[in-house]
Amino acid sequence: MIPQIQPWIDKSELFELTKVIKSTYITENYFTKKFEDKISKLTNSKYAVAMSNGTVAQYAALIALGIKKNDEVIIPNITFISTANAVIMAGAKPVLCEIYKDDLCIDYSKIEKLITKRTKMIIPVHLYGLTADMFEINKIAKKYKLKVFEDAAQGMGVFFKKNHVGTIGDIGMISFYGNKTITTGQGGILLTNKKTLYQKLIKLKNHGRIKQGTFIHDDIGFNFAFTDLQAALGVSQLKKLQKIINKKKSIKNKYDNHLLKVNEIKNIKIPKNCKPVFWFTSYLFEDSENLSKYLFKAGIQTRKFFYPLHMQPCYKKKNIVKNLNSNFNISEEVYSSGLSLPSSYNLTDKQQKYIISKIINYYENRN
Repeated sequence: MIPQIQPWIDKSELFELTKVIKSTYITENYFTKKFEDKISKLTNSKYAVAMSNGTVAQYAALIALGIKKNDEVIIPNITFISTANAVIMAGAKPVLCEIYKDDLCIDYSKIEKLITKRTKMIIPVHLYGLTADMFEINKIAKKYKLKVFEDAAQGMGVFFKKNHVGTIGDIGMISFYGNKTITTGQGGILLTNKKTLYQKLIKLKNHGRIKQGTFIHDDIGFNFAFTDLQAALGVSQLKKLQKIINKKKSIKNKYDNHLLKVNEIKNIKIPKNCKPVFWFTSYLFEDSENLSKYLFKAGIQTRKFFYPLHMQPCYKKKNIVKNLNSNFNISEEVYSSGLSLPSSYNLTDKQQKYIISKIINYYENRN
């Protein structure tokens, strides 16, 4: 089976992990600080705070930005479910907004109609390595005095104009889950340029303390700590980042050159001002369900797009998500036709040629 995605792990990660294990400092220590500093430099963010996973990082960002019970937070209808669940975890209510069909990101033209007296935040999601329009979103946020939390979970290495995603709003989050562009197994990192927010995030992850080793707690916090074991993976992965980005671009170009000649396949548009990283290589396919089954039988794994939030069974009849019953025709259309193809660093030319040939063969012979 050719996997849809897998991390690039080799002896270089083992080398860094061995350093940490030999040091015996396996909890959050020197390597975590090293990893945070490298991310801070790469993204040009003043502060970077590593946390145990992306979802708790999202929650911490919401709390640091003052989100509380009965507040409303506007989010795109297509995103991984943790975007909504972190809002619920903070006691607030997610408000669903339709996406653009072209680039799959939040339709900013529909945001203002969703704003009420309880609206406190917009969460743009930079989906699949593309970017939401941060100029327009920040303009709306400023007009209505709203906070902006960037969900850049899938955005490592992605830039909106000259700014790395996650650094354009009040706080941003990048995920390092096992299938991301680079990985630490689990883990997420929060980016901000504001010292006051940085200090709040540190306290939230460290039981209400700025520094470890003291048992006087100024605020209520939690244990969202990273580990040096995770950081060792991250430090090694960062050395590979540019090679991974280049390979993913090459994979995307090869798919484009062949698949976009097929009438039944449509591309996802790269937004204006976006310098993408093709975390996943995705297209809109006619008859995607049967194509996916056909490819699976041929030993090729694909992945459907995220299930639209308004259709999630866990939100039905619970009054915890707002705007469930609106018209989300674009979300439903995109979900029904969207597939992500194999795009790992380790994908060989031979494997990609095989995938392309199978897709073309499917459309030439399905009738």
